Amino acid sequence: MSWATQKRLEHERRRAVPRREGPRGGQCSTRSDKRGGYNTMNGWQTLLYKEVLRFWKVSFQTVAAPVLTALLYLMIFGHALGDHVKVYDTISYTAFLVPGLVMMSVLQNAFANSSSSLIQSKIMGNLVFLLLTPLSHWSWFFAYVGSSIARGLVVGAGVMLVTVFFTPIHFVAPWWILAFALMGAALLGTLGLIAGLWAEKFDQLAAFQNFIIMPMTFLSGVFYSIHSLPSFWQSVSHLNPFFYMIDGFRYGFFGQSDVSPWLSLGIVGIALAVVSAIAVHLLRTGYKIRH
Repeated sequence: MSWATQKRLEHERRRAVPRREGPRGGQCSTRSDKRGGYNTMNGWQTLLYKEVLRFWKVSFQTVAAPVLTALLYLMIFGHALGDHVKVYDTISYTAFLVPGLVMMSVLQNAFANSSSSLIQSKIMGNLVFLLLTPLSHWSWFFAYVGSSIARGLVVGAGVMLVTVFFTPIHFVAPWWILAFALMGAALLGTLGLIAGLWAEKFDQLAAFQNFIIMPMTFLSGVFYSIHSLPSFWQSVSHLNPFFYMIDGFRYGFFGQSDVSPWLSLGIVGIALAVVSAIAVHLLRTGYKIRH
């Protein structure tokens, strides 16, 4: 066989072998399928897959534990106050608690997902490998916030599933439930992204969560209606954007709320737009991640 024939055959063999796409254009090969080919995802989808897999691998801690916590709240508050507190005329206190606990779980876990992922990567030093990739700041934003939404919704669905054994659940306006769940999870996921970028150690992140996120969550009407508060504290509650998320979410279950769901939707939408703009700006400038 001549040298030219050998080169021609080698060239044809190389062309016949499937070639893995590199990071050019944001494309990357992830895993082979059963036919020997490759399933490709773009940059932000790959990072999203990695972040979802990160919390799902330890779902006993990230999903089951928050569900158990919400269940304990329901059992304690529902048993202690169920016969003594009447929020709406036709709704029991236990039924009133369920939407608040579901939304509280969604918000807290959406925040924990993005914030813990970033701070762990910064402290362990593996964030540099993500910085080496040709991912834009928008890819970072969609991946981290998207995975936070996924975790929040999974935990919220788990909480709702276990509460059916304590009280019947009715969906009066399911589209309102879905809208506020998605927007609330996105808002807290974005706040978690900001907190993760700002914090340089776990103590700072814990301070952000304990002094900002937790008080705003518990003082948002999870366990009570703001109409039961004095007028001054009702006015203060109206300054808390978390109140509008939970009140609008509860409207989808009962068709009753403390304020109009359209007002709640507008305020939550504005808050989401503001914090998203801040988060995208911090990512674009490399705030505390590019030294």
